[in-house]
Amino acid sequence: TKARDVVPTWLQVRNMVNDISAQFPQGVQGPFFNDRFGDVYGNIYAFTADGLTPRQLRDYVEDVRTKILTVPNTGKVDLVGAQDEAIYLEFSTRQIAALGLNQQAIVASLQAQNAITPSGVIQSGPERISVRVSGQFTSEESLRAINLRVNDRFFRLSDVATITRGYADPPTALFRFNGQDAIGLAIGMKPNANLLEFGEALHEEMNKVLADLPVGVGVHLVADQPVIVEEAVSGFTRALFEAVAIVLAVSFISLGMRAGFVVALSIPLVLAITFTVMAYLGISLQRISLGALIISLGLLVDDAMIAVEMMVARLEVGDNLRKAATYVYTSTAFPMLTGTLVTVAGFIPIGLNNSAAGEYTFTLFVVIAVSLLVSWIVAVLFAPLLGVTILPATMKQHHEKPGRFTALFRRVLVGSVRHHWLTIIATVLLFAASLAGFGLVQQQFFPPSDRPELIVDWNLPQNSSIAETRDQMERFEQRALVGNPDIDHFSSYIGQGAVRFVLAYDVQPANPYFGQTVIVTKSIEARNRVKPALEKLLRDEFVGTDAFVKLLELGPPVGRPVQYRVGGPDVQTVRTLAQEFAGIISANPQLAAPTFDWNEPERVLRVDVLQDKARQLGITSSDIASALNSTVGGSTITQVRDATYLINVVARSREAERGSIGTLQNMQLPTGTGEAIPLAAVANFRYELEQPT
Repeated sequence: TKARDVVPTWLQVRNMVNDISAQFPQGVQGPFFNDRFGDVYGNIYAFTADGLTPRQLRDYVEDVRTKILTVPNTGKVDLVGAQDEAIYLEFSTRQIAALGLNQQAIVASLQAQNAITPSGVIQSGPERISVRVSGQFTSEESLRAINLRVNDRFFRLSDVATITRGYADPPTALFRFNGQDAIGLAIGMKPNANLLEFGEALHEEMNKVLADLPVGVGVHLVADQPVIVEEAVSGFTRALFEAVAIVLAVSFISLGMRAGFVVALSIPLVLAITFTVMAYLGISLQRISLGALIISLGLLVDDAMIAVEMMVARLEVGDNLRKAATYVYTSTAFPMLTGTLVTVAGFIPIGLNNSAAGEYTFTLFVVIAVSLLVSWIVAVLFAPLLGVTILPATMKQHHEKPGRFTALFRRVLVGSVRHHWLTIIATVLLFAASLAGFGLVQQQFFPPSDRPELIVDWNLPQNSSIAETRDQMERFEQRALVGNPDIDHFSSYIGQGAVRFVLAYDVQPANPYFGQTVIVTKSIEARNRVKPALEKLLRDEFVGTDAFVKLLELGPPVGRPVQYRVGGPDVQTVRTLAQEFAGIISANPQLAAPTFDWNEPERVLRVDVLQDKARQLGITSSDIASALNSTVGGSTITQVRDATYLINVVARSREAERGSIGTLQNMQLPTGTGEAIPLAAVANFRYELEQPT
């Protein structure tokens, strides 16, 4: 999708989904849209704390975020790995059943007290006085002090529930830096802003922020895209100037000072016009456009050199400057235009490629086409004008007699024309040899990035918890990364993928069994040493875990270099075929152990509701599902407002009961008559395997 089509496409998707949302089953949440998926966070900072709680550290990071938003051209600023606080009401199902209480009734009573509802406005003369009703919860202490009336009985909430304040359990995502728990601050830039200027302003603001932070709060730079861009552009610019210097030197040596000076003046003129057209088309100086300039530099001087050499040749045979300049246009303008158009045509497939790769490299075609066409215009119009001004009025022939090279060339030319069949055969053979030689050339459209980062993708089995993902990634950090002299720093994203710190980064969806480690080595040589060592360690010590070490990619993300899609009539057949195919390709020594992007079936506990019996008691499947969700995972029943945070109040069973099937079987369900019965009376339990989505 082209950049200009992204916003209209999202709008169309939203409209289409809204049109069919009425057809979704009752109870479906969403769908939810992330139309800012392509946002790039070029600067990432990690905040660590020594002796502070996660909430205290988050308060400092939120304060820094507020200050960063004041920097000109700042876009989105998001926190990474911040742990949300939660207040847990942990009930004992056995105790509630023994007291004859109903957990749903307790929850309803709490929600009614904490609800924010309009209380009216008093009109008193010229004033309007709003009415406010108290009772909302302000902390976990206000919850502990609540006296509830359920079924004409009074009791304190703390008598039937353990009330604790902590953090989301299990967490949805975690962030670590250099082996420490941390909170990340990902900073984006507004569109069309200057990244280098934004980077300078951001660094200046961060220096002020660092001076105000207390002792114990550490701030670490995880990613700094402005510095990377400045280095990359400087490298390409340096290569461009080197190419210009080489071309100028060759021009002066081969053509002489005056003729070489004409070519020397043509080059900056062509570049100046090309830069003007690029600015008009909105093409900035980036990796692709600078590469296109370097490619075209060797071509754009050809036309000017041809024009100057033609003028010199005509002056040597006795023409005056005006006649020599006119001859250049009449005899070479259209042949040079034909050659220029043929060269430009070679890049048309890139310009017309309607794909992600085509969009990424489109400026290659545009810049080459513009620069070559401009060079032709300069060669046929400005170069003769410069020649009339700079070249002498008359010139002697450089050689009265043909030189050795000219004489040799003439003999070869005459012989080739005389034996034309041999010339044709030799040409065909050389062409065939060139085609065969292409097989020896490495074929790679987008080479790996020359940046020092390594990315490790972690894919654990489908049923793995985020705690298991964290344990394995922490063990990897200690075994391979901490103290490694080739590594500058590293960061770990647990339960989610890394944020998009470069445009071409392949962001992965959040999952408890997924994580990514971003490793920044000290050099390219260090990166090349670390990568095979990590692959061997992961292969030997993390058996059963799909951990893939990869480099950043320059072009559109591809992922694993060899990928196959296996199809079939049903799920089991597809899995069987995939296993057989994996066994076949595993015999190739150049391929590592194959993996599957469709994970293994996950184990689920199926609750089969006896519908007739449940219906007689006034119990529905929805009631049972809600009760199970509250018991096992916990359900948010209300919220406590604490400063700028909304803290969820979560009702769930106690830890010893949450993982017990016996607890679920004995879970009390209210019936239509007001009595409670165990879940086992209206449902059967069994395990089964379910295909992953």
